[in-house]
Amino acid sequence: MEYLALDGMFFEQGRIYMRVWQLAFVLMIITGASLQGKGAEQEGRLFAESNDDSSTVRRPVEVTGLSNEVRGKGWIIYSARAGKGDWDLFLMRPDGSNRRNITNTPMFNEGLPRFSTDAGRILYRRIGVSESFDNNLHGMQGELVFADSDGGNAEVYGGQGEYTWASWGPDGKRIACMSVKGIYFVELATKKVVGHMERRGFFQQITWSPDGKWLCGVANSFGASWSVARMEIATGAANAVSSMNNCTPDWFPDSQQLIFSYRPADQEGSEYGWTQLWMADAEGKHRSLVYGEDGRHVYGGAVSPDGIYVLFTGNMQEDGDASGSGAPMGLMRLRDTPAIGGDSKALRKLHGSTKDGPVLVLPDGWEPHWTYCELGAAK
Repeated sequence: MEYLALDGMFFEQGRIYMRVWQLAFVLMIITGASLQGKGAEQEGRLFAESNDDSSTVRRPVEVTGLSNEVRGKGWIIYSARAGKGDWDLFLMRPDGSNRRNITNTPMFNEGLPRFSTDAGRILYRRIGVSESFDNNLHGMQGELVFADSDGGNAEVYGGQGEYTWASWGPDGKRIACMSVKGIYFVELATKKVVGHMERRGFFQQITWSPDGKWLCGVANSFGASWSVARMEIATGAANAVSSMNNCTPDWFPDSQQLIFSYRPADQEGSEYGWTQLWMADAEGKHRSLVYGEDGRHVYGGAVSPDGIYVLFTGNMQEDGDASGSGAPMGLMRLRDTPAIGGDSKALRKLHGSTKDGPVLVLPDGWEPHWTYCELGAAK
């Protein structure tokens, strides 16, 4: 089995300005606000997310409530285009306020930031500014870097193409990595490999579970390409969580559920289909829609540390995130899902009962991650 047996079925992340999000941008222009302006603060406005006319009246109030609700709940880290055109890392409050660039490195592109469990450190990958992140190979590109959570004391850990697909262990002292030769565990202080496992068809996007017992990732060993799967670290036993046309899995804080992107086959009115955000129990017995919209690809799903909220990005084109300028991020309460954006007539026919709760629109970004910890200097 080849390491990347993708056969052209790339799930490249892309850029989207949702119909509902376009309206939000118009509202912000009218009020003089700017999502991308330096030091700008987003106060959370909503817009009609469905064809229900009443939503245009009640949703601004609902989204303001959501914005106020999450404002003090820690920090979100993500990658985005900086003013000079390179990709830098940014921190912001969950309502979009207090946004700041924490790397400011015009000679590098930085991406894929992740907080350690205690948020004392972050890891990310960096490449030269003349290079571009590949939406499927990004975990293998460039150098692995560790830094303080405010971007300070950055330390390159290994050379180009080393420690690929690195994921924090729950104790912050080890990372899990994956290469063509297998999955291996590294003790950070000594760089010693302290464990090794077969890949069992996993080929990208591995993530270590919060309870330390599992890995999730994308695999091609369950009778279909692009399966989201789970592997037990103690035994190496693996199971599919969702088969065929899935990617970008991440854990719920209970380590018993996964959130991931899924493109159902044979979607009405679309030859290729639109990627949606879904969730499932880790055994793969129960799956359900989180957010979808005909005409949009939804990626970057990340659950808040208490399992109450979900972050995601939406993309008009599959290749728009890393190769473009990112895409608007959205934040919802999970209790307000499943949700469908826009008219999405074909999708609504498949999901007759949805909650369609308010979506808080956040600045353009790529692969966000959330901590509830306070970050000291990042106040």
